[in-house]
Amino acid sequence: MATKNLVIVESPAKAKTIEKYLGRNYHVVASLGHIRDLPKSQMGIDFDHDYQPKYISIRGKGDVIKQLKSAAKKADHVYLAADPDREGEAIAWHVSHILGLDPAANNRVVFNEITKNAVKDAFKEPRSIDMNLVDAQQARRVLDRIVGYSISPILWAKVKKGLSAGRVQSVALKLVIDREKEIKAFIPEEYWSLAAEFQKGRGKKFAGNFYGLNGKKEALPDNAAVQAVLKKIDKQQPFAITKVTKKERKRFPAAPFTTSSLQQEANRRLNFKTRKTMMIAQQLYEGINLGKDGTVGLITYMRTDSTRISSVAKHEAATFLHESKELGEPYAATKLHKTKNPEGAQDAHEAIRPSAVVRTPESLKEILSRDQFRLYQLIWSRFLASQMTPAIYDTVAVELEQNGVNYRANGSQMKFAGFTKIYHSSNDDQKENQLPELAVGDEVKLTKTDPQQHFTQPPARYSEASLVKALEENGVGRPSTYAPTIDTIQKRYYVKLTGKSFEPTELGEIVDELIEKFFPDIVNIDFTAKLEDELDGIEAGKGEWVKVVDQYYQPFAKELDQAEQKIEKVQIKDEPAGFDCDICGAPMVVKMGRFGKFYACSRFPDCRNTKAIVKEIGVVCPKCQKGQVLERKSKKNRIFYGCSRYPDCDFVSWDKPVGRNCPVCRHYLVDKKVKGGHQVLCPNGDYEEQLQK
Repeated sequence: MATKNLVIVESPAKAKTIEKYLGRNYHVVASLGHIRDLPKSQMGIDFDHDYQPKYISIRGKGDVIKQLKSAAKKADHVYLAADPDREGEAIAWHVSHILGLDPAANNRVVFNEITKNAVKDAFKEPRSIDMNLVDAQQARRVLDRIVGYSISPILWAKVKKGLSAGRVQSVALKLVIDREKEIKAFIPEEYWSLAAEFQKGRGKKFAGNFYGLNGKKEALPDNAAVQAVLKKIDKQQPFAITKVTKKERKRFPAAPFTTSSLQQEANRRLNFKTRKTMMIAQQLYEGINLGKDGTVGLITYMRTDSTRISSVAKHEAATFLHESKELGEPYAATKLHKTKNPEGAQDAHEAIRPSAVVRTPESLKEILSRDQFRLYQLIWSRFLASQMTPAIYDTVAVELEQNGVNYRANGSQMKFAGFTKIYHSSNDDQKENQLPELAVGDEVKLTKTDPQQHFTQPPARYSEASLVKALEENGVGRPSTYAPTIDTIQKRYYVKLTGKSFEPTELGEIVDELIEKFFPDIVNIDFTAKLEDELDGIEAGKGEWVKVVDQYYQPFAKELDQAEQKIEKVQIKDEPAGFDCDICGAPMVVKMGRFGKFYACSRFPDCRNTKAIVKEIGVVCPKCQKGQVLERKSKKNRIFYGCSRYPDCDFVSWDKPVGRNCPVCRHYLVDKKVKGGHQVLCPNGDYEEQLQK
């Protein structure tokens, strides 16, 4: 029997959700992403004919293509419902080519959220494939292929096999390395602070900070300057209040999430890597089985650079706030705080928000996985907060003086919680400093001075969150590229995570130096950002993709010729390991591998003996009592602890054993990282020691 309507989406999860909404006259199948792409074995670009890409069916997708063709033959009408972005448009275009569909026919369907109303409304207004979007994606794909397949072989020949270079990843690597250079070149400068504690009568003590002398702000560069100030202060005399300024301060909520701000906040707040954030957001977007309500998409499309919210969503949020018993009318904003989209934003989709604000995180807690719940709660609360009234604080600023020495004290107290009732940003400073009631002419007693020596600090290394922010601020890449870019520079071992911060490796520094010397445009942030703008121009119908590729390729081709002639073989010398191979007796050396450094025999490939580089922690294995506990790293670079006698002893622990047993149950104790520091405790929960900050 013929199917009246065939709908093709990317993922099976999305297919199930949409088929339920559309009913029995529709059959929904998944293409499982792209079905055509450039060949992996060759460049696949025809340079003699306007850079035309030579697309082929992706290896392993033969069965999928057969199924799509078979289903299309039986259908009266085929709809293409891939994601609403450049990549989705390109997938729809490739599918239409494989199936022999007319790309100008009205068979393209897009929706920003996978809910019943949104899906049904989209099918009322199908459109033709937007070739501007396809051309923008095609230009990016062609350029990335040209750069990657041109530079990577040079790196393989001159440095080592398995390396790669790319437009966005090279800039990301340069940002990390430039920051490391800043840190190494940084010269700390000494400065001092001179805090003090004051008391009015027998009231509560409050803190103040040194401001200056005789009403002018003064720095305290060294201890001599501090001592000069202290000599002026008479501890037996009170300080006089010379000025009191009281104000009401409003703090407005942040805008709803874009892809970039979601990745940053999830990294800071939930410790999610960018890839994990996008994977879970995809699950929430494509649909979660809610039991009696069936499968429902819980959030809007998660690849967006806009903070715009639809009028329908604003109305739903206002209704929810007015009807909420915990919140109510005082918390619903009557006039929303205006927020600007990031510079260069395409504004193609709404901000990331819940598809229905009435689905509170708590109502879904038993249904969602822990990580799904945490991310949904973050998205839901950020969106609702953006539609709420500001938090209001009473602030007071006080100036104090004695013998020409000026201090200042600031206090604040929350008057109305506003949006902070449901959402606090990871950057919020929620401390309140309450001052006693003070008036000009009052006298307060100095109870304590606290001189402190400080040194200026170098800029911090990039975390995933701050690297995403830097890429966005510099206009490099787009929301969909941040996660794979950061993933790639780690997989190639150009950077490594030390704690939560990126540190360049020796290999990364070698690759960056070569690219910067011979391909300066690739790592030129302004040049790369300009290219992103031109890709956006193609999408908007204001440019031709072939011309954009050509103006980028012509200077690059000249650089490529120079590089092939001038780059000399880079010798990455092996470090002596300090011991001999236990198989052949030759010296062992330290080599660089995909997951970091390891020990290998210097006679490789004649002798293939290798050993992991491990670190003893000085604790005897609590299981076999024979081996030593070693600090190791998993393939995902996570530290764990295991016995040196593995595989004879299979002891393993994510937490560091401390070499003592629990006084209650005799289980070995571990040093566990907890909020605010670390703590020695028993994994069975029978014993814990004082928290160490």
